[in-house]
Amino acid sequence: MHLRRMPRVALLDLATPIQRLRRIEAALGEQLNGIRLFVKRDDVMGLGGGGNKLRKLEFLLGDAIAQGADTVITVGGRQSNHARLTAAAAARYGLRCELVLGRVVARDDEDYMESGNIILDDLFGATIHDVAGNVSTLAVAEERAEILRASGRKVYVAPTGGSSSVGCLGYAACASEIAAQSAAQDIHFGHIVVPNGSGGMHAGLSAGFAALGVGAAKVKSFAVLARVEEARRGTLEKINATLGLLESPGVSPDEVNISGAQLGEGYGIPTEAMKKAVRLMARHEGLLLDPVYSGKAFAGLLDDIANGVLKPGQNVLFIMSGGTPALFAYRKEFRPDE
Repeated sequence: MHLRRMPRVALLDLATPIQRLRRIEAALGEQLNGIRLFVKRDDVMGLGGGGNKLRKLEFLLGDAIAQGADTVITVGGRQSNHARLTAAAAARYGLRCELVLGRVVARDDEDYMESGNIILDDLFGATIHDVAGNVSTLAVAEERAEILRASGRKVYVAPTGGSSSVGCLGYAACASEIAAQSAAQDIHFGHIVVPNGSGGMHAGLSAGFAALGVGAAKVKSFAVLARVEEARRGTLEKINATLGLLESPGVSPDEVNISGAQLGEGYGIPTEAMKKAVRLMARHEGLLLDPVYSGKAFAGLLDDIANGVLKPGQNVLFIMSGGTPALFAYRKEFRPDE
C-alpha cells in the first residue's frame, strides 16, 4: 500500500489490542454455532478520550499541516466524536480549531445539549458554532473559513466524520494493522463488523483489504446515519476514491455489505436493541459501547448471530470505535427513573 508518501502526524501510540469476548460467548452459548467473537479496541487511544476518528485525523492533520494550515474547521452533530477528537488533535499540534455543530438530533434536554462531548470540545479550546438542524454545517464551515482567510488565517476544512478519501486512509492503514495482528496471533478473521455513519471506517477498511488482496467484502457495517441505499452509494464512492489514492483498482457495488436493520427511527435515536447490546458488553466484559454508533452495530452483530446469518465456526472481529462520552448525553435512556 502506498501510505508512506502520504502526509501524516502521529496520534496513536501503538497498535490497538485485539481481545476475545469469552464471557459474551458463554452467555450466547449454542446460538454461536462455534463462532468466536473478538473486539479491536479502537476505543483505547491516549489522546482526547480515544476513538476511531484519531486514525482519520492522522492523515487529515498531516494534510492540513502540509498545506500550511494554522486553523482546522470541521463539522458534525452536537455530540460529535469526530469534533471532540479534532479539537484534541489540534491542541496537540498547536492548531486553532473551530467546530460547526448542527442540532441534527431532535432533542434539547440539558444532558444532550451540555454534557458528553460538548464539555470536552470546550476544554480542548475549540470555538463552537451552534447551528440549526436544517442548516448545512459544511456550508457554514466554508463561509467561516472564507472570513478567517480574509483576515490572514490559513484554514483547512474537514468534512463530517473526517470521511474524505484522505481521512479514510486512516482505516486503510488499520486494515494493514489487523492483517499483521492476525498473522502474529495466528487468527484468521472471516468477518469484520463496524458501524456506518459517515462511512469512512467501512470505506477505509474495505479499501485497505482490497489493496492487500484480501477483498473488500469481508467488512460488514450497520448504517446508523443514512438509509441503507444512500449509505451504500456513499461508502462505495469513498472506497474507490481511497483506492485511487492507494493506486489500486476499484471495487464493485456487490462488495459493499451494509445493513440498515439497526438504524431505528434515525441517527442518534436510541433503540431497545442498542440499549441491550450496550448493557451486555458492559455487564459481561466491562467494556463500554456508545449509544449512537458501536451500540447499534454490536446489536446488529448479535442479531446476525441469533438469526444464523454468519458462517458457523469462524472468527468475527468487531471494531469498538469509542465515543464513550456520549453515554453521559444519553443518561435518561439508561437511567430513566432518575
